[in-house]
Amino acid sequence: MDAKMLYDQTTFECSKLITQRYSTSFTLGIKTLDKKFHLPIYAIYGFVRYADEIVDTFHDKDKKTLLDQFKLDTYEAIENKISLNPVLHAFQLIVNQYQIDLDLIEAFLKSMEMDLDFKSYNDSRYHEYIYGSAEVVGLMCLKVFVEGDQQQYERLKSPACKLGAAFQKVNFLRDIKSDFEERGRVYFPGVDFNTFDKSAKELIEEDIQRDFDEALEGIKKLPEGAKLGVKVAYLYYQKLFDKIKDLPAETITQKRIRIPNSRKLSLLLGTYFGMKLGLG
Repeated sequence: MDAKMLYDQTTFECSKLITQRYSTSFTLGIKTLDKKFHLPIYAIYGFVRYADEIVDTFHDKDKKTLLDQFKLDTYEAIENKISLNPVLHAFQLIVNQYQIDLDLIEAFLKSMEMDLDFKSYNDSRYHEYIYGSAEVVGLMCLKVFVEGDQQQYERLKSPACKLGAAFQKVNFLRDIKSDFEERGRVYFPGVDFNTFDKSAKELIEEDIQRDFDEALEGIKKLPEGAKLGVKVAYLYYQKLFDKIKDLPAETITQKRIRIPNSRKLSLLLGTYFGMKLGLG
C-alpha cells in the first residue's frame, strides 16, 4: 500500500470509529451492507455527525464561527480533493467518486445553520429542515448504492427522502425533552412542549407512519447489496417508533426512549435470516 492509499484508508477508519462511537444502530446496519459500501457510508455518517456536533454540543464555543469554518473546509476539500481533516478527506473522496451533488451538501449545511438561528419551526422551516438534515443524507447514501445508475437514482429518490424524514421525525419525538430543555428547540410546527398532549402526538405519528410506508416500497427496490442494511435501519426505527406510540405523551416529555443493544442485535439477525429465506 503506497503512502496516499494509507492516508485515504486511515481517514476512512476515522469515520468508521466515529460511527461506532455515536450510533450502534447505524453501525449494525452498515455491517449488513455489501462490503464495498461500508467505507463510503461510514464517510458520509462521519461528516454529518461532526457537523451536527458543532451545533448540538459545543455550547461554550462560537458555534457560528465553527460551522462557517467547517463549511469552508468542506468545499475546499471537495474542490482540492484533499484535506488534512480526516473526516473531510474521507467525505470528499466519496463525494468525488460517486458524484454526490453539491446542492445536497449545501442543503445539509443550511439545516445545521438553522439550528443556530431557530428555536421553533413553522411549516416551511420544518420541511426545509427535514429535507436538509435527513432527506439529503438518504440521497447521498442512495448515490453510493446505485453506483452511477442515474435512472435508478431518480426512481428511488422519493422513498429515500421519506425514509430519511421518518428517521428524523422519530428522533424528534424521542429527543423532544432534551431538545427543549438543553437547546430550547421544538421542531414540530405549532407544538408547545409545555402542553404537548395525546392529540398532538397522534397527528405527528400519523405523518411518520405515512413516511415509513412509502419508504418501505423503495427499500424493496434497492440494489441487493444495499437492501439488507437499509432494511435493518428501517426496522430499528420502526420498532423505536412503535415503542413511542405505545407511551403516553407525558412520558416522552419526561425521558428519552431507547431500544436496548440486545434488541438491536435480534432485529439484525431476524432481518438477515428472513431476507435470506425470502421472507423480507
